[in-house]
Amino acid sequence: MPDPLQPESTLHYLWYEFWYGVVLGTCTIGFSYRMEGRRNIPKDGPALLIANHESYIDPVLVGLVSPRHLYYLARKTIFKGLLGRFLPTVNTYPVDQEGVAKEGLKSMLALLHAGKPVLIFPEGQRSFDGVLQEFRPGVHLLIKKTEAPIIPVGIAGAHEALPRGRHLPIPTPSPIFLAPGKSTLAVSVGKPIDARRYRGMPRPDVLADLFQEVKKVQERAEELRRK
Repeated sequence: MPDPLQPESTLHYLWYEFWYGVVLGTCTIGFSYRMEGRRNIPKDGPALLIANHESYIDPVLVGLVSPRHLYYLARKTIFKGLLGRFLPTVNTYPVDQEGVAKEGLKSMLALLHAGKPVLIFPEGQRSFDGVLQEFRPGVHLLIKKTEAPIIPVGIAGAHEALPRGRHLPIPTPSPIFLAPGKSTLAVSVGKPIDARRYRGMPRPDVLADLFQEVKKVQERAEELRRK
């Protein structure tokens, strides 16, 4: 298992790039994947990406829009068999529970302090209907302990492609020369937010502001989808 706190090896870099190409091609051809805001992700240094959570494929979709290799956390329960061996090779690491829990906070802080870009889902779990849910307080604790820029990310179409309760995506091939299906995908990345913006702000106000920032880019991603 690669150590996320150590410099990335050439082999690990090439392995990630290989799967990036495979997944990008699959999502583009199979789901008319579109993205914008790639330049809003800092080229170096720590970055805290926060996104809405519609589906198991959300980390993949955000990873495709990032010019850097992102780091993710996932529940230990999915680290089984071949999948459990594969996930750490693409920067996904296990925690005891989904969401920004105590163990996850420690892991993410270590990654941010090491200058890594990490992705979290402040809702703490996948939406049942694709509608953005209330943010959990863990993201506020994380922001208080790091000054990494906060990058809001909006995902659209993932609920239709792989809704909660399904184990395999709904295939709707829709390349540019065919009519789009119902589960086309899009990701929009917003402008970085300076973490100092939230200093001294009450937690409910921080969560409400972050919610609105993610909601805006989620709505923009919905507009971006091919329909």
